[in-house]
Amino acid sequence: MKTQTLKLQGMSCAACASNIESAIRAVPGVDQCSVNFGAEQAAVTYNPQQTNLTKIQRAVDDAGYGAQPIGDDPLAAEDDAERRQREIRHRELTRKVVFSLAIGGVLMIGGLPMMTGIPMPFIPAWLHHPWVQLVLTLPVMVWAGSGFFINAWKAFKRRSATMDTLVAVGTGTAFLYSLFPTLNPQWFLDQGLSPDVYFEITAIIIALILLGNLLENRAKGQTSEAIRKLIGLQAKTARVIRNGQELDVPIADVVVGDVVLVRPGEKIPVDGEIVEGASTLDEAMVTGESLPVQKTVGDEVVGATLNKTGSFKFRATRVGKDTFLAQIVKLVQQAQGSKAPIQQLADRVTSWFVPAVMAVAILTFVVWYNVMGNVSMALITTVGVLILACPCALGLATPTSIMVGTGKGAENGILIKGADSLEMAHKIQTIVLDKTGTITQGRPTVTDYVTVNGTATELHLLRLAGTLERNSEHPLAEAVVQYAQAQGVTLDDSQGFEAVAGSGVQGNVAGQRVQIGTHRWMAELGIATDRLKSDWDRLESLGRTVVWLAVDGQVEALLAIADAVKPSSAQAIATLQRMGLEVVMLTGDNRRTAEVIAREVGINRLFAEVRPDQKAAQVAELQREGNVVAMVGDGINDAPALAQADVGMAIGTGTDVAIAASDITLIAGDLHGIVTAIQLSRATMQNIRQNLFFAFIYNVAGIPIAAGVLYPIFGWLLNPIIAGAAMAFSSVSVVTNALRLQKFRPRLPG
Repeated sequence: MKTQTLKLQGMSCAACASNIESAIRAVPGVDQCSVNFGAEQAAVTYNPQQTNLTKIQRAVDDAGYGAQPIGDDPLAAEDDAERRQREIRHRELTRKVVFSLAIGGVLMIGGLPMMTGIPMPFIPAWLHHPWVQLVLTLPVMVWAGSGFFINAWKAFKRRSATMDTLVAVGTGTAFLYSLFPTLNPQWFLDQGLSPDVYFEITAIIIALILLGNLLENRAKGQTSEAIRKLIGLQAKTARVIRNGQELDVPIADVVVGDVVLVRPGEKIPVDGEIVEGASTLDEAMVTGESLPVQKTVGDEVVGATLNKTGSFKFRATRVGKDTFLAQIVKLVQQAQGSKAPIQQLADRVTSWFVPAVMAVAILTFVVWYNVMGNVSMALITTVGVLILACPCALGLATPTSIMVGTGKGAENGILIKGADSLEMAHKIQTIVLDKTGTITQGRPTVTDYVTVNGTATELHLLRLAGTLERNSEHPLAEAVVQYAQAQGVTLDDSQGFEAVAGSGVQGNVAGQRVQIGTHRWMAELGIATDRLKSDWDRLESLGRTVVWLAVDGQVEALLAIADAVKPSSAQAIATLQRMGLEVVMLTGDNRRTAEVIAREVGINRLFAEVRPDQKAAQVAELQREGNVVAMVGDGINDAPALAQADVGMAIGTGTDVAIAASDITLIAGDLHGIVTAIQLSRATMQNIRQNLFFAFIYNVAGIPIAAGVLYPIFGWLLNPIIAGAAMAFSSVSVVTNALRLQKFRPRLPG
């Protein structure tokens, strides 16, 4: 199977999206198709052995629309051609709106005496002459409003109806009705009817709907702001060293293996690994991590991040569509093009909405004509129903919020793979956290350093320990070396290094005999440990791994090593608990260590000594308790549990397998990302519900009023011009409400 995203043209409402979906799904070989009206995109999965892209595009063309494939390079998605096309449409709509509003305004002024029944001598009589109004209205119908009639005709040929159908029938009816008294007013007078014309209604409705389209087009462009910001992060050029020469080349010309020079204040052009130098990098733009990160030889650097202080050289490892930034943009695009389950409700409603409105309009005309015997009122109410009931606001209610929500997630270092994940996240009741690499750093570090003689000998002893341990490949030795270097200690050379399996290491440093190892080994060597025995007991009870440091046969210090808890973990977990969520720890570690970590971060419920193959079963058990469960992990062993959970969240610093199995990726690796993801999901769903409410209430309340239900009681009748304005601005109000999500800021403690 192959999946291709298509950029669609010619859609005017959600009914168009349904028509395109049906057309594509009817192509033999197409497995899945999802059309997003807000993003104007279709995600198509098809079997290349049975069909191809040309056949799918032809099916869209036959349905009356257009489709162009979007390239594989997500960083090139927002290309100049697309931007120019959007600007051309914006200019065309602006011209049509200005023209039709000007003509409509003149017609309105000319028709005031007739509409109000009040003599207005300052308005020239010729201005409300039917023939003058006809000549003025024709260009509005033929030029400005032609798109509605063309699209309505296309829909009619494929036996469907869209928003354009309602607009075309409504304005066309008003125009044709006005044309008859213009051509033969005497016939109306002979029938005892007034030969009134409604050309101004036709022109003003077309002008207002075009104005709505113009504002909607502008607002929808802003929903992709996050994508544009991400793409704008990448550098334009790179300083590549080839044949000993420094060359400034376009970023597209950088190839894997190139050595790139980066100076202070410059952006990293592509992904790579540092081969010379060191610096501090600001990765907030990509990962959401606010603190600068130290990088040195061997560390990975991510394209589009900012070099703060030093100069360094790195070897390019990923370029173009393979860079980390490109993958982020691709994920956000896929999420913005996906459909949330709540969208299904709007889709079901809009599928029968247009035919139902047509039926209501016909019924309105029949009732008013037969009961009241007033053809003018029957016409006005019918046109009002047709114009007001266009369901475009329903079609925009969900996708616009999803587009803005997923974009805000990317800005905050949260990659959401689909709209369904964003929707499900607000229902989470239980958060299951893996321990190693999720709550903790995932690597051993020195947590406590205790010496016999206090600070007087601290650095000297660290130099001895670090110098000896750097000869060892043991993970605990690496922790000691890193701790010593972090304290600013310069390490020397050692002599006679020896590793004693299961016990420790020993050797000579600066003429002194140094031994580092377990308590048992100290006892075997006959080295007394009484002076630090109480500290050893205390640290052991905290679940630390404690190593002893002896110099010339005397115990001098203890080093406690553990997989330290991330600084933000306890605070993030407390925030989740205050949000009403149950937080559970799930780990393969022994119970004693798990309980220590759980106490430290404030978790009351934990499952320890769980094998990797049992993690998914444990998550399923929590689901059987009736909970909506989110699993957060970073390792390969977490992948089955991530897939089993209702929402799987992977730590961005974890393995590719875990990220692939998850629904949401927290790029920065900080548990505060969970808080932000859930808050964003809640804000997005609240925004969608507001949009759906406004869209539904607008139609439910508006249609009876437009049909004249209130006229017999209060004498209220909705002018079709007011209906046109309300319809136009209903879509604008929905999109504008969705754009409020751009102001979302996570509420994090401190």
